[in-house]
Amino acid sequence: MNIQVIIPLIIFLLAIFAVGFIASKQMGGKTGFLQEYFLGGRELGGFVLAMTMVATYGSASSFLGGPGTAYTVGFGWILLAMSQVVTGYFVLLILGKKFAILARKYNAITMIDFLKARYNSSAVAILSALAIIIFLFSAMTAQWVGGARLIESLTGLQYTSALFIFAISVLVYVTIGGFRAVALTDAVQGAIMVIGTLILLIGVIIAGGGVPAIMQDLLNENPRLVTPYGADGSLTPAYISSFWILVGVGVVGLPQMAVRAMSYKSSRAMHRALVIGTIVTGFIMLNMHLIGIFARPVLPGIDVGDKVIPLIALEVLPPWLAGVVLAAPMAAIMSTVDSLLLLVSSAIVKDVYINFIKPEATEKRIKQISIGVTALLGTIVFLLALQPPDLLIFLNLFAFGGLEAAFIWPIVLGLYWKYGNKYGAILSMITGIASYIAIHFYNTTNGNLFGVHTVTLPILLSLIAYIIGSLAIQRKAFRF
Repeated sequence: MNIQVIIPLIIFLLAIFAVGFIASKQMGGKTGFLQEYFLGGRELGGFVLAMTMVATYGSASSFLGGPGTAYTVGFGWILLAMSQVVTGYFVLLILGKKFAILARKYNAITMIDFLKARYNSSAVAILSALAIIIFLFSAMTAQWVGGARLIESLTGLQYTSALFIFAISVLVYVTIGGFRAVALTDAVQGAIMVIGTLILLIGVIIAGGGVPAIMQDLLNENPRLVTPYGADGSLTPAYISSFWILVGVGVVGLPQMAVRAMSYKSSRAMHRALVIGTIVTGFIMLNMHLIGIFARPVLPGIDVGDKVIPLIALEVLPPWLAGVVLAAPMAAIMSTVDSLLLLVSSAIVKDVYINFIKPEATEKRIKQISIGVTALLGTIVFLLALQPPDLLIFLNLFAFGGLEAAFIWPIVLGLYWKYGNKYGAILSMITGIASYIAIHFYNTTNGNLFGVHTVTLPILLSLIAYIIGSLAIQRKAFRF
């Protein structure tokens, strides 16, 4: 166990706990507990909004799984990953002011609140809660595996012990601090990600003897590593193009991103977040994936892709600096985990318990239930993460695709199409979820249908279902 590496990480964790404690002191003020715990009182400024979006999206798959896959596949994966640059831009541009205005009008605290009010349907709310709970458990499991693998690589502890340390760290500050703690720590973590990415990239380039030497080593090993098609030629133009739907345009349908589009305090904050978020996402995604492929000549033979970043940091940097730099993936993982935990917690507490079980619950009772559910969810995810997959990026992308297939059209067309109704939303969500799961299992055994990513056809089918359901059953214009 390298103490010089561990100390910066311990300092980082203590700082995060302090932020959670400070945020908990502000809870339940003028906006009330629910607004504060799940939305931070709708008071996010431009910089904090941008960083919380980047930190939420920049997860274990961006900092561990993505670079690990680039290490294995080559430059083709970097081309594919760069479609993520537009995520924050698309979310804020498409949802933008209208989503925030309607969310305030409906007093919506969660995305499901918005959908329930827009479609005036309990069925839509229940379906949405089920989709969030099912798919976000996959996403949360991926993040917890990533956090545990990082601690495992740094400390030499057994995987189970590392997972336990990570679980306790996250649960303490999320359970106490809620959304404001999440947003404030995301701002700090976003800055750490940028600095850590830059330092590690420079370290890897120097260790590899410069970019020309690294490129020559890659060409000597396998010329296809530097082509857009991947080391084994599996990245076809159709697959790469369709991947843009999953991690580019389709991100609008992710509840963890959509909820941030209702949490900012002004139009100016939103516009500032558009610019900052796009620049920071582009910087982090490009450079982290470059580190992944550049690490191959420097440290060949890594079997588990998710360990590439911690191992290369320990190889090319002084121990104390490696500890500082590795706070970046830890920040990314923790910031995503906290957001997902709050989303699932809000789906259970706000959208199921308060809406359907006990609408008259007191604020004190809601607070107890919210904190209890958050802690329970963390425990369940801990148990699920005990048997991790080899490359957690694919578990994460499975969850992303399922959520996008379920929510993209009920959100977007619910905002902009007056004829969209509850029948269209229900049919779209059922079609999206069912077709996504069916095609996912088909692709797992038979290869990608039509050569495109799994999410492509379900999103198209859910669009058709939304239009048919809205126009064929009780066509009636909605008054926004």
